[in-house]
Amino acid sequence: MFKTVAETVRFFDEFKPLVSGADHCEIVLCPSAVSLTAAVEAVKGSNVRVGAQNVHWAESGAFTGETSPGMLTAVGVTDAIIGHSERRQYFAETDETVAKRTAGALAAGLRPIVCVGETLEERESDRTEAVLAEQFAGGLGELTADEFSRIIVAYEPVWAIGTGKTATPEMADAAHRFLRDQARAKFGDEAADGLRILYGGSVKPANVQGLMACEHIDGGLVGGASLEPESFAAIVRYNG
Repeated sequence: MFKTVAETVRFFDEFKPLVSGADHCEIVLCPSAVSLTAAVEAVKGSNVRVGAQNVHWAESGAFTGETSPGMLTAVGVTDAIIGHSERRQYFAETDETVAKRTAGALAAGLRPIVCVGETLEERESDRTEAVLAEQFAGGLGELTADEFSRIIVAYEPVWAIGTGKTATPEMADAAHRFLRDQARAKFGDEAADGLRILYGGSVKPANVQGLMACEHIDGGLVGGASLEPESFAAIVRYNG
């Protein structure tokens, strides 16, 4: 929940030239809902896409405060974050609602970026894999193979978000490998090998190199470091 519409437009004006030659990755920025239309306009003709921070599962209805998948696609949004840890922590998001939002997004042609991750208490009690398996099964397990091929998974250890703490590359890669194994068991080798899994948890210019060097980490779900054009551009342009 950062940046007014004017601040969002100013961000893109500064950010786009910094990443104009970056063709080694996809760049998706997810501003607040009130800035989506302006953001889509601001990125026209560039290599930057616009995503939403949340999406409802229904196309319309008595869901005050929510935004439907069709509303997002109508303004040019291409992606949607689903099940972010803050949605789970503060707004009662569950694996069941994650599954419903994911299905609704896919039906409308959005690409879901589905978040999973354990709390500090769960990690310290050696429940990381159990939690990830539960979230994977509950939030993604009912998708068809075709639907699964159109999603992105983001691993965000809750204890590393906004705390300055970061999972070591080895810790992050182990969690990503486990998630890929879950995909392999459910959807097969091709789906698992093609799945993109992002790491989210205090990703910043200082640690992106080590994280992206890991075999099973395919990108970053960047939080605070994405608020400044130079900082986020440095992550995009890391020398991989």
